[in-house]
Amino acid sequence: MGHTRTMRGNWQCANAGFVTVNGEHIPCVGAIVRDGAGRLLLIKRGHDPEAGFWSLPGGRIEPGESDTQALVREMREETGLTVRPGPLIGAVQRPGPGGSILDIRDYAAMVTGGSLAAGDDAADARWVAAADVPRLPLTAGLAAALTSWGVL
Repeated sequence: MGHTRTMRGNWQCANAGFVTVNGEHIPCVGAIVRDGAGRLLLIKRGHDPEAGFWSLPGGRIEPGESDTQALVREMREETGLTVRPGPLIGAVQRPGPGGSILDIRDYAAMVTGGSLAAGDDAADARWVAAADVPRLPLTAGLAAALTSWGVL
């Protein structure tokens, strides 16, 4: 995501029109999706924060959206896949732009349609065997979170 500083020292997200204030909590969702072979779906971030690093697909919840609506939208935008959201697997907080805090809730999800293709903020999208996940350059804290939740 592209960000620019406003005159008050806040951050403007060029892609979504959000303005964040230091210490503001930004609700986000992520998807934990496996294919029939048990591989985990990961996307390579195309924009900051952490451009070039691998992560779960997901993003910010837009005003008026529920977690499940945001998860379905983000999956379609970033991966071309349609999903059915499942239970909450875990939640983390990560530093966001301008001193904001990203409150990320990661849900299990099942693919119900579409074809895998990187889109929107994703530079790449692929299925990765669990044993290969730690070998990739991952976003900060992802391996630890997935391990503590029993995903890896």
